[in-house]
Amino acid sequence: MGVLALLWGSGFLWIKLALTGLSPVQITVIRCALGAGVLLVLARAGGQRLPRKLWGHLAVAAFFCNALPFLLFAIGEQTVDSGVAGVLNATTPLFAVLIGLMIGAERGLTPVRVTGLVLGFAGVLLIFAPWQQEGLTSVGALALLGAAASYAVAFAYMGRNLVGKGGPIAVSAAQLTAATGLSAVMMPFDGAPTTPNATAIVAVVVLGVFGTGVTFYLNYRIIEDEGATSAATVGYLLPVVSVALGAIVLDEPLTARIVVGMAVVLAGVALTRSALAKRPHERTGRYQLSVMSTERDTGRGRSADLR
Repeated sequence: MGVLALLWGSGFLWIKLALTGLSPVQITVIRCALGAGVLLVLARAGGQRLPRKLWGHLAVAAFFCNALPFLLFAIGEQTVDSGVAGVLNATTPLFAVLIGLMIGAERGLTPVRVTGLVLGFAGVLLIFAPWQQEGLTSVGALALLGAAASYAVAFAYMGRNLVGKGGPIAVSAAQLTAATGLSAVMMPFDGAPTTPNATAIVAVVVLGVFGTGVTFYLNYRIIEDEGATSAATVGYLLPVVSVALGAIVLDEPLTARIVVGMAVVLAGVALTRSALAKRPHERTGRYQLSVMSTERDTGRGRSADLR
């Protein structure tokens, strides 16, 4: 989760830079294609084959987890401040809880986890102070809110229909391949004039390889091991990462309000993690879905290698 937050936390920056020379549709297609390419190579190296009978489910998951939110984020960040974008993105865990309760997939919602989720969102509000920024009620903000809700729908759908149905790298690669196809359908309708530059190209490559390919695999594993709400909780850590990087790399100021907000976010996430640690039987049950048994011949018969 820490690595996922670190890679995903810089995503807003890369999107902003990519928008200097590429349209939202172009960014969506390129990042999906690059992410799929990375995972296809890793799947082949790991001996994992693409699934043959899951493409209907993969198409639905690809639409809600990749094609739609990627496009909405790129559209929203054209007119919305990064602070507002961070707050709206952090609503994903809350949407995930509501959807999980509606479909009966969220059975471990203890008072401790609820407290952690509320604390995490309160910390995000303290960090960004959206009441001091513009754009909270704009069309761009609505697009970002739609992207956060779309992620929550996708996590729940993936947890119910894709987890445990094959090697996680191969399933992730197949889903991003489907997302590339869905995004490419929009290319003929993209009338936005663009002038690609070196900054935009480098940004979209980093966004595709690390911010899409690697992070999508990590996110899939968290859904597989701990459930959709836990995977969505990483959204609370993204502002902490982005603010910390800004202070370290760009020498941006850290006010007392921001520091307190970061501490509150970390406390909230810690509460949700501690609640998960007290449910080992549920985590084990989820993890067993991904166990693969490989038999091999030995001099004394056949043995099973569980991985």
